[in-house]
Amino acid sequence: MTANRSAVRVNRRTHFVQIESKTARDTRLSYRALGILTYCLDQHDSWNVRSEQLARGDGREGRDAVRKALHELAAHGYYRLERRRFLDGRTAMGAAISEYPVEQWAQDYVVFGRKLDVPVVEQQDGSFCVRYSDDSLGSDGFGPHLDSPVPDPVPSADASEPEPKTQPRATPPAATRSAAKKKASQSKAPADAEKTKTAKEKTPGEAVATWYYEHATQHLGPYAGKQKSGWYMGLRKMTQQALDAGYTQKQVARAFQRTGLHFPSAAQFQRALSDERNNKPMPAQYGGRPAPYSDAATWGASIAGGPPPVSTPEDPDDGAEFGIVPA
Repeated sequence: MTANRSAVRVNRRTHFVQIESKTARDTRLSYRALGILTYCLDQHDSWNVRSEQLARGDGREGRDAVRKALHELAAHGYYRLERRRFLDGRTAMGAAISEYPVEQWAQDYVVFGRKLDVPVVEQQDGSFCVRYSDDSLGSDGFGPHLDSPVPDPVPSADASEPEPKTQPRATPPAATRSAAKKKASQSKAPADAEKTKTAKEKTPGEAVATWYYEHATQHLGPYAGKQKSGWYMGLRKMTQQALDAGYTQKQVARAFQRTGLHFPSAAQFQRALSDERNNKPMPAQYGGRPAPYSDAATWGASIAGGPPPVSTPEDPDDGAEFGIVPA
């Protein structure tokens, strides 16, 4: 009888599931996750772990809650799914459960994007190795059972010679890269991410569209359309088309200014581009449209009846220069 009269008394039977005290006291696990781990350890080897089955029945917490608990167990190295490829080429999906936390499983959970399943490949001796994205193979994390006898170390012939230490498995390249990316993303503050995004060099089309977007908002007032993002993307598209056609960034920017609109139509933008290329302002009296055709404006006031006659050898070219009329 224990000296502590208020101690817990355990009513036991012959059949029970055995769990390490360290696992039962793992404060990283929720009681829900610990309960599911205990239930899985109590099943026979041919039993398949399925979240739908764990969530089925009275008193269960639902499939989403079960899957959350399974991810919790996987993150701490107690559980994972294995996409197994065997030597005969066949594949199968099965669960792996550990009575104690396996550090390698926890690392693989991060390496494979916090997914429950990892690919494993059968070896000639019947064991499995994890296959990483760079086709390298690594340990599957299964160690010797705790109840296996541990052989006594054989004393060295030279007592002064230190006992060799087992070198840990080198971290696969894919695991190293994934851990570095995760560390960089966690250490970078949101403000730093915004600065990086701002510092990214813009394309010529993006630079002009961004400038006019801000210019129009400042001088023409807030945009009253339904989709402001659609307005900006439209400016980018028209800007890039004009640059591809040979217009300069300055000409495109001034053409947008000529329209006097937040988001001009393609025809309005093309008309403004033409005026900017010819460097002639649009006649205001025609509502921004080119002036009607005039013989006097085209051929000169001295011509009354149409275009000049075609030059002939007897009537050599007088060297007259014709101006460009806006389209």
